[in-house]
Amino acid sequence: MASSLTTAHRAWIESADCDLDDFRALVATPTDAADYPLASDVRLGALVYSAETMATADRHELQTELIRALADGPGVVVFEGVFDHSTVDRASEAFTALIADQRAAGGAAGDHFGKAGVNDRVWNAAQKLALHSPGVFADYYANDALAIVCEAWLGPRYQVTSQVNVVNPGGAPQVPHRDYHLGFVDEDQLAAYPAHMHRMSPALTLQGAVAHCDMPLESGPTMLLPHSQKFLGGYIAFYRQEFVDFFATVQVQVPLRKGDAVFFNPALMHGAGANTSTDIRRMANLLQISSPFGRAMESMDRAAMVRAVYPALLAMKAAGRTDRELRNAVNATAEGYAFPTNLDRDQPIGSLAPPSQVDTVLSALADDLTPAALDDVIAQHITRRIS
Repeated sequence: MASSLTTAHRAWIESADCDLDDFRALVATPTDAADYPLASDVRLGALVYSAETMATADRHELQTELIRALADGPGVVVFEGVFDHSTVDRASEAFTALIADQRAAGGAAGDHFGKAGVNDRVWNAAQKLALHSPGVFADYYANDALAIVCEAWLGPRYQVTSQVNVVNPGGAPQVPHRDYHLGFVDEDQLAAYPAHMHRMSPALTLQGAVAHCDMPLESGPTMLLPHSQKFLGGYIAFYRQEFVDFFATVQVQVPLRKGDAVFFNPALMHGAGANTSTDIRRMANLLQISSPFGRAMESMDRAAMVRAVYPALLAMKAAGRTDRELRNAVNATAEGYAFPTNLDRDQPIGSLAPPSQVDTVLSALADDLTPAALDDVIAQHITRRIS
């Protein structure tokens, strides 16, 4: 059996790092509530945080605890009631309209780990929501509980992408998996990535889901395996049938209510559950939030999103929404990283980097620029960055 100390310092993932007995012992680790004083509960190994705690706890202390939970603890946290129902319902209406348009256009949306066409999926849902219902988008992504966990795991200039998934009654479960980045590398290529890349990959992404309806067990909430993110050989191991079979015997499912959110380390073994209900269309907004230093899975027209959402941001400011809420909404809309760019034209004068799109939008909001004026600024910003 390979010790955690030994595997932590290996240059490459080896067969000894994919031992099922080691994995079995690791995931048997209990989640001790005493280690997480801000959590209100431990539910099937997952840490649960109340909306009140998310709103009132010392931000730095809370983020420190969330980092520990996601990295070295169970790897999964549940936030109860952090999205208000009216905002969720308005977003659900927009998503339902997008799904109807998608169906009318024909063709089935695929699924990385499930059969295409059985359920309803909206790819690039963040951009589509921004263009379809910019006011709803701004309200939704102003949410500070979302910002707290994103900043904790990824830093202040995180990049939001989203995919809506509706699992219809009778929908089959997904194949259990780890997620982006190394979770999307072919099995025969994984061992070519050195061990430090296997450790680094989870730090580039945060997985999450917002419940857009109540999700009792029969609706098939996400199957989770707490503590599994700590298994170094996991990206390779979960191509092996014995690990898939073991997952089926020990996975847990935490029921959610509308407005709850779950976030987890992307290396946590997980998969959508089977919807055995007869009448629940289980809708979740699947959030994949990326580090500014990584590559998001989906390409997005952030400039188009900014142009669509900016009037809603001005309205939020005029209505007295907090600077933090405005910044949260801007971070979810605009490109937060200054690079790559054309340094001949987009020069870092007086700083280490030229202004990012987020910097540009925040400055425009501070100066109450009109949408037309911002449009000119964004066009100039884009032109400077062209190679």
